[in-house]
Amino acid sequence: MPLPRPPHAIALALLLACTQASAADVSATDLLGQAKAEQPAYLKTLETLVSVDTGTGTEPGLKQVSAELVQRLKALGAQVHTQPATPSVGDNIIGTLKGTGSKDFLLMVHYDTVFVPGTVAKRPFRVDGARAYGPGVADAKGGVAMILHALKLLDAQQFKGYRTLTVLFNPDEEMGSAGSRQVIADLARKHDYVFSYEPPDKDAVTVATNGINRLKLEVKGRASHAGSAPDEGRNALTELAHQLLQLKDLGDAGKGTTVNWTLAKAGEKANIIPALATAEADMRYSDLSETERVQADAQRLLKNQLVADTQASVVVEKGRPPLARNPASAKLAETAQQLYGQIDHKIEPIAMRFGTDAGYAYVPGSDKPAVLETLGVVGAGLHGDDEYIELNSIAPRLYLTVAMIRHLAQ
Repeated sequence: MPLPRPPHAIALALLLACTQASAADVSATDLLGQAKAEQPAYLKTLETLVSVDTGTGTEPGLKQVSAELVQRLKALGAQVHTQPATPSVGDNIIGTLKGTGSKDFLLMVHYDTVFVPGTVAKRPFRVDGARAYGPGVADAKGGVAMILHALKLLDAQQFKGYRTLTVLFNPDEEMGSAGSRQVIADLARKHDYVFSYEPPDKDAVTVATNGINRLKLEVKGRASHAGSAPDEGRNALTELAHQLLQLKDLGDAGKGTTVNWTLAKAGEKANIIPALATAEADMRYSDLSETERVQADAQRLLKNQLVADTQASVVVEKGRPPLARNPASAKLAETAQQLYGQIDHKIEPIAMRFGTDAGYAYVPGSDKPAVLETLGVVGAGLHGDDEYIELNSIAPRLYLTVAMIRHLAQ
């Protein structure tokens, strides 16, 4: 026969039960109210982050912001470790929170920008009317602050319904994530859900992003004097021009694939028939089969030469992969729409032409992890002097992250 429990033990058990119930049962209206109350603190954090130059490769600024982020994560109770993002400058920052549930979440975004040192001094953070401005305010320091303050709200609610809640801040997205792409891929595969915090330009979540490839075309000819012996040469520039005209339509509008030739180079002196000519193209795609198709079509077209005795070759270099349309991301978007509807807001699932780190997190052919992009604050003017965020989007977007985690953790 069990011994009777002492009164203080019963009181403690009741207190814990009430605390757990209150942590679990929070209405959408209450969550939004908490998010609105958090907005001033969010803006202070954002100002702190924006006020440091962190262009990709800017070591002093990246180091300063990295230290700030590590401190913030630790204050929220996370176990934090950093690792150099070699060959990039700066550290990947990984914070981990442990809960009592069965679902694993990864929240990720970059803290580098495209701006050179000195930009903050010229264009400091400022709030003007319904918007806040500054270098990287939307892309993606607004997303960094979104993650930090969503975690702060969950902590204040004493919500631990997840199994693992992981945060990844990386320092090199703007230059292709060379030092973080493998970390992203490895972490993503250990989680059920991945939320990425790039900024949308309207109240939207992104279910598909573009992949980014580079095409490199090279033509080898033979040099000769352009005045006295032009016929003895084989003009690589002329053949390059011919090939570019043939290869200009490698894209496929029906599949959303674009191939645009953007760089070309030939010759060293005006009086020499050029022996070498090169060109590069930017390729954007969302259909995973398009890389192979474009390579095959290019090889076929190259066989049609204009200048005899020249050799043309083209290589497709794979870059950031796409987040291809998939059922798991679409289902997450439906959940976001449902939860947003509870606060009388509408959110749109979109496909975007940009390439983002969400492509590294996505596993083709698998529903784990489910990946959703553009959970950051709404903003525009990215990479420009007028980059801004919409202040009225802060609280609803904070609400969205918190509500998504609470809902999906069940």
